[in-house]
Amino acid sequence: MSAKQQHNNILLAILGFIAVVVIVALIGFFTLDQTPDEIQGEVEVAEYRVSSKIPGRILELRVKEGDYVHVGDTLAILDAPEVNAKKAQAQSAEDAAAAMSEMAQRGARKQQVQGAYQLWQQAKAAADVTKKSYERIQRLYNEGVVTAQKRDEVFAQYKASEAQEKAAKSQYDMAVEGARAEEKAAAAAQVNRARGAVAEVNSYLKETMQISTVEGEVSEVYPKVGELVGTGSPIMSIAEMSDMWGTFNVREDQLEGMKIGTEFTAFSPAFKKDIKMKVYYMKDQGSFAVWKATKANGQYDLKTFEVKARPVEPFEGLRPGMSLIIKK
Repeated sequence: MSAKQQHNNILLAILGFIAVVVIVALIGFFTLDQTPDEIQGEVEVAEYRVSSKIPGRILELRVKEGDYVHVGDTLAILDAPEVNAKKAQAQSAEDAAAAMSEMAQRGARKQQVQGAYQLWQQAKAAADVTKKSYERIQRLYNEGVVTAQKRDEVFAQYKASEAQEKAAKSQYDMAVEGARAEEKAAAAAQVNRARGAVAEVNSYLKETMQISTVEGEVSEVYPKVGELVGTGSPIMSIAEMSDMWGTFNVREDQLEGMKIGTEFTAFSPAFKKDIKMKVYYMKDQGSFAVWKATKANGQYDLKTFEVKARPVEPFEGLRPGMSLIIKK
């Protein structure tokens, strides 16, 4: 083979290689460049945590993971003997306060009133006798029969018996009137205070029976029967399946046409169906979620936004954790 032919073959090989590279580049430009951007999100659901105000031991679990519960269903029963003991103490205090208040309202017993009256009458009679004695001695003193000292002694007895009569009369009046208004008010306040303590303990006792306040699916049960739970410790979580949404992390250059209130279509790989969704929440995720561009290429830093959207219509079978795909 001549040198000229070898040169031509090498030239043809180089040209062929260049042609292949150009063709591949064109194919890549018209195919790969046309591939739409995909934003992947995840289905989330509102969760309600069941917990107790009081510490106790799990006596019974009425539901298990996966059960669907309604408002008013009994979820768990706790054993709290300390609270029962406090209720007995509070109830006894209320009974005692009520008895004291009733006694203050009713006043003294009939026998006490009668006894005070008899003492008053006795003191009154004694005062009458000493008064008459004093009047006789006074006349005799005026006639010069008795001394001034004798007259003074009888006068002192008369004043003492008069004071005893007044004291007896005051005791009788107090027995008739009963307790003072202030004492009655104080006794009534003690009753209200004791009732408040009983009501507080009763509210704690209600916590021994955990009742569902939401409707949903039990997603997780934490303690087992017989285990102790502290104040505020979660007993179980309930997923409110009626409150479901999708969460997407979207770079700000992909937010075109996306704002609160707008609707878009997301693809569900689990069902291989499109779901129409409506945006209700958008918020930037802060500097930690910034997508760093290469400044040398003339690009700039882009922030990532958290976008939440709810299905426009209920979608049967959609569950938390399932993927959602947005094609831009």
